Amino acid sequence: MLARLFTLCLFLACAVAGTPAHADEDKWPDKPVTIIVPWPAGGVADFVARIVGQKISTDLGQAVIVENRPGAGTNIGSDYVAKAKPDGYTLLLSSSNNAVNTFLFRNMPYDPVKSFVSVSLLVNVPNVLVVHPSVPAKTLPELIAYAKQHPDDLTYASAGNGSPAHLAAEKFKTMAGVQIRNITYKGAAPAVTDVMAGRVSMMFTNLPASLSAIQAGKLRALAIGSTARMPAAPNIPTLAESGVPNYEASAWYGLMAPAGTPAPVVARLQKALDAARTPAALDALRQRGTDPRISSPQVLQQQLQADLQTYGPLIKSAGITLE
Repeated sequence: MLARLFTLCLFLACAVAGTPAHADEDKWPDKPVTIIVPWPAGGVADFVARIVGQKISTDLGQAVIVENRPGAGTNIGSDYVAKAKPDGYTLLLSSSNNAVNTFLFRNMPYDPVKSFVSVSLLVNVPNVLVVHPSVPAKTLPELIAYAKQHPDDLTYASAGNGSPAHLAAEKFKTMAGVQIRNITYKGAAPAVTDVMAGRVSMMFTNLPASLSAIQAGKLRALAIGSTARMPAAPNIPTLAESGVPNYEASAWYGLMAPAGTPAPVVARLQKALDAARTPAALDALRQRGTDPRISSPQVLQQQLQADLQTYGPLIKSAGITLE
């Protein structure tokens, strides 16, 4: 009798102990969710996080807070999320930097694949090749011809070694067979400023950051690194259609959670993203020069793996290192 009673008590204790975990997943979220953006406020990543956060908060029934934690090429914010409690309340606005940093930093504080669980791609942001109006080229073929006739006369600005602008330019140099000198800056803002001032010839920069300057005539856009023309700038041809076949240079932004986040929580986030995919929300993203790409976790994981395979050889062949 005592043995039966002991067994029954043990069973009930185990059942009660197991209940909260399932209950927590079932009622998730019951408090605000935070998206960590590993860049300063005001840029395209910040904008994407805020518009996505605003839209999914309606379906989740909770506030979605955007918190900027910039530094170390996005490693500070990414590492913060990697080490956060895997309960779905701390998310990462991930990007192609998560793959690139693997080849730039000797001691990564987190694993770009193992430290996170993928939720969804959010947007693609193409790089656009812009030149100062004084550059004697109005089309990409003219620029390539001029660069070949005047090797090392042209310069390009980049927001630091290994930045998207740097990698896009080095990829262009290799595929177009031209020599253009790199002028490195500590951020995109001073780089764009010097191109507009004519102190540097050209730059690959993301479309949202340069669209107003292009429209105002302060920069001349020659080509864009997307696979197709963008709705926000339909008159800018792609590099592929302008003489550099198969060229693509875009940054992606996605949503990730710490490894170990329960599958039901990830599924709930996907449901909220699907609900947020309204015509108005998609149009807002497109008008800012981004290409919405809400997806399954598998698609985001495939994108990360593809970047690891692409950027490793490119960084090695270009001899890109962090100073």
